[in-house]
Amino acid sequence: MLESLYVKNLALIREIEVFFGPGLNVLTGETGAGKSVVLGSVALALGSKADRDMIRTGADHALVELTFSVTEEERAAIEALEIPMENNTVVLQRRIMPARSQSRVNGETVNARVLRELAGLLIDIHGQHDSQILLQTRRHLEILDDYGGPELAEAKRKVRSAHGVYSTLAREIEENALDETARRRELSLARFEAEEIASAGLTEHEDERLEKDYRRMANGRRIAECVNAVHALTGYDSGAGAGEATGRALRELAGVLSFDEKLEDLYSLLSDADALLNDFNRSVSEYLAEIEFDGAAFEMTEERLNCINRLKDKYGKTIAEILSYGKEREEEAERLENQDAWLEKKRASLKKAETEMRSAAARLSQLRRAAAKRLSEELCAALSDLNFLHVDFEAALTPKEICTADGMDDAVFLISTNPGEPVKPLSSIASGGELSRIMLALKTVTAKQESGKTFIFDEIDAGISGKTAWKVSEKLGLLAGSHQIICITHLPQIAAAADTHFYIEKNAVEERTATSIRKLSEGESLQELARLSGAAQITESVLQNAKEMKELAEKNK
Repeated sequence: MLESLYVKNLALIREIEVFFGPGLNVLTGETGAGKSVVLGSVALALGSKADRDMIRTGADHALVELTFSVTEEERAAIEALEIPMENNTVVLQRRIMPARSQSRVNGETVNARVLRELAGLLIDIHGQHDSQILLQTRRHLEILDDYGGPELAEAKRKVRSAHGVYSTLAREIEENALDETARRRELSLARFEAEEIASAGLTEHEDERLEKDYRRMANGRRIAECVNAVHALTGYDSGAGAGEATGRALRELAGVLSFDEKLEDLYSLLSDADALLNDFNRSVSEYLAEIEFDGAAFEMTEERLNCINRLKDKYGKTIAEILSYGKEREEEAERLENQDAWLEKKRASLKKAETEMRSAAARLSQLRRAAAKRLSEELCAALSDLNFLHVDFEAALTPKEICTADGMDDAVFLISTNPGEPVKPLSSIASGGELSRIMLALKTVTAKQESGKTFIFDEIDAGISGKTAWKVSEKLGLLAGSHQIICITHLPQIAAAADTHFYIEKNAVEERTATSIRKLSEGESLQELARLSGAAQITESVLQNAKEMKELAEKNK
């Protein structure tokens, strides 16, 4: 449920905060007051395209913040998106700046993909033009599949998985079914590359060891000069080494030890230092004996590194990658040598994959036919409730010859609104007002599969009036019994059914136009119903009529 909406510096909105209630929340106001901007800000927060022109003049950014309360089931789904949840509250914030925008959920920055998935869990926004998707035949199968429920969704997943296996095998066969000339050419290349790698006799991390050896040998003269100097500076033979100086110091201390027992500790420490220095100097001497430059070994190391680097340029950045490529080429050579047998085996696998794919598609088609029948029946009943004097609706399935990732069905919604007339595609029959009612009927039918979700309707009343408006009002009231509904309307029949009524208006604030929104009291709501009724003056009889509308709407819920 959407608990609150906070908007700052967006278009004509300077700063507003709205607290929505459960059930049916209705927003009304004069044309151009900014009703669609208010609900459009919700879509912005949920990731719709933002433009720098949306930022209020003089402000450096716009801000939209939504606060949702969620069920335990929704919380588990949200946590699966790796969004932090301390309680059953989701705070979604989007900051729109001239160069970029930033979205956060519960304080953590999220990308567009996560935002879309989160929006799908929490809210369904139906804008003024969304009914047009009913005219897009390609969307009908998607709508039917969404209606079909978990069993159909699982069947569809199996078809897509089976189709993926089939497509991969078909692509492998197509790419590798070579003629004899091409086969020999590819076989020769595969053998050459595999043999070149194998003959090199590479071992893991060999290059790292060789590079260390090469670096040591290439800098052998510098190392020798340095270590010789260190040997002399710490030794006992140069006449000025640290070893000789330490020895003299020990002899000096030994001459006075008998005069003060405290000197024994100093003598002991210096004696240990002399022993360590002697060991160090001996180790340096041994190192010097081992670092004789071997020109042949240096040349061999250099050649080996050059060989490895040439292979890296051709087959991979590391020895592991080169060896992996070599193995692949060996397997490729073996396949090319036995191409006929390989193709026969792959074609057998392809035939088996096709059988499994078509079997899965047949099961999916069966579930779709059952779902189409249920959807047709439920929509006919729902449309009858929306003041269609006659309606015959059919979700028709037609088979396809080729199985795709969506199975072997096409779907098209057919309707007849006149007695004796055959059903025809929606695009050739339905008017704008009828499309709005059909979409509302579809939402009420599918709402049970979207438990707890908030529905937003931006002018669902387009193209309707009179008795039909009452029917739409009743249907919204029914939907609001199990879902939170937020609805923009110009019709008093729909506004009368509101559980919470908001009024949106434009005012001059500090010599600038600003959109504001406020919750109406019961008396204010009646005044607004009277205005929506189109009365020239708000008289007692008009207010009484508004009260009766309110009572009738409550009775019809």
